[in-house]
Amino acid sequence: MALRTIRNVAFGMLIGMPAALAGASASAADETKPREAVIMVSGEGESALAPDMAVLNLAVVKQAKTAREALDENNKAMAGVLAALKKGGIADKDLQTSGFSVQPQYNYPQNNDGQPKPPELISYQVSNGLTVRVRDLGELGGIIDQAVTLGVNQGGDIQFTNDKPNAAIEAARKDAVAAAIKKAKTLTEAAGVKLGRIIEISENSVRPLPQPVYRAAMMKEASDAAVPVQGGENAYNVTVNVTFALEQ
Repeated sequence: MALRTIRNVAFGMLIGMPAALAGASASAADETKPREAVIMVSGEGESALAPDMAVLNLAVVKQAKTAREALDENNKAMAGVLAALKKGGIADKDLQTSGFSVQPQYNYPQNNDGQPKPPELISYQVSNGLTVRVRDLGELGGIIDQAVTLGVNQGGDIQFTNDKPNAAIEAARKDAVAAAIKKAKTLTEAAGVKLGRIIEISENSVRPLPQPVYRAAMMKEASDAAVPVQGGENAYNVTVNVTFALEQ
């Protein structure tokens, strides 16, 4: 039995050796084979689109001696804001609570005698944030005005966006690829080589270009007139990376 096992092991080694040698030869051949000449370029495309939606961040902040009093005042004001927004045509799906907090407020007495003085609890502050998606931009100024009148006293950041920017992004993609091809042709013509087939295309993350964010004044005095708002344009930027083969 032992002799048969040794023979089997030896036979297996003899069979395996040519395959290993063949693999090593193939690897060596791959290393000596010249690499395909390539050129890698990037192209950018941009497409502008007028916004059709605004995302508005509002908050009601109330302060009172006790947490209960502050919460009751906040709840009353926010309930009025929500009711008015819904009555004005804002759908439930476009209203979202974005933050809620109850924070004690302290007074820190000055230390005049060298001895530390403990902070004094003076009140509680309740903050309730609300994100509103406004799909009729013509109503945006009036919504801000009404919200301030009903008790919104913090926030006011507005982001203009598009509900469906797919068409603009597709146009930016096409422009980006065209720009990459044009760049590759310019480079290869200058180098005296011929542009070959496309080997690989990749796309970076699509991103809207930075735009100023409007901040409305959240003050009672601001409710005397509707807030003027301009949406401008949203620009979508796409970058693609393209690898071409070179024909020499």
